[in-house]
Amino acid sequence: MSEGKLFAKVGKDLSRLEIGCEHQRGILYAVPSELSWVCSDSKRHNHSLAGFLKELIHIDNPQVKEAMQKWGLYYRELPLEQSDEEE
Repeated sequence: MSEGKLFAKVGKDLSRLEIGCEHQRGILYAVPSELSWVCSDSKRHNHSLAGFLKELIHIDNPQVKEAMQKWGLYYRELPLEQSDEEE
């Protein structure tokens, strides 16, 4: 893998996010779970990753904050979009 890559392969019971560049690479798996049932199979990986990061930034642990800062990762929750029915 010589160029940067972020690739999602979505399945019914398993989604894989392939993440990498020439220096690092890995696969993140998203499977049905206690908190991911609300989303369709095609969006589960997005739902799970956003929810996980939301919880992670609220953990009061200096090691978590330090690791995120060392890797230059910051996460900010955005407001949900309203559907036409809610407006």
